[in-house]
Amino acid sequence: MQLKKRFLVLHDYGMGGLWWWIHARSEGEIAREFAEVEVIVDPAAWARFPDGELDEVDIDDETMPPGLADLRDERRAHRDRPGFGALVGREAVFLRRPWAEADDTEPQIYYEHLGPDGRRLRQVEVYADGTAIRTGPDDWLFNPPTDLHDPDLPQWEISARDFEEAWRRARAEDADRGDE
Repeated sequence: MQLKKRFLVLHDYGMGGLWWWIHARSEGEIAREFAEVEVIVDPAAWARFPDGELDEVDIDDETMPPGLADLRDERRAHRDRPGFGALVGREAVFLRRPWAEADDTEPQIYYEHLGPDGRRLRQVEVYADGTAIRTGPDDWLFNPPTDLHDPDLPQWEISARDFEEAWRRARAEDADRGDE
């Protein structure tokens, strides 16, 4: 039986995050057990949380602190669905996703180029009037990772060529949207 190690785990929700120390057998076990989390391997981040500052959680315990329990429930609902984990382990993932809450002032469609950790590397926003704006990671104040285990994501997958075509057609974000 593999021994458990202590991992620093973050649920990054963009404007902040929830942190825990989780005792588990591997990083992969944590990703399979909790939705929308990442294991932080940077020792500088570890130093920010001295012993006793964060909840310590054993992955095999049924009782979890608030927030983490919800992420476990979400992952359990994902596990038996087709597409679960289908995008994990890739060097790049390309998606074309509709924005459900869009109106005429917000993007209708997002083309996304994600890295192996689920973070956006590039993005194209397409508006109802056909305007397409491209942005990169330096343009975003917040860039929480996309959960590549999410079984809903594979339906939005596109080819790298399709993404590159959208990227080529789009203009840089700093161009004024009202000029065209």
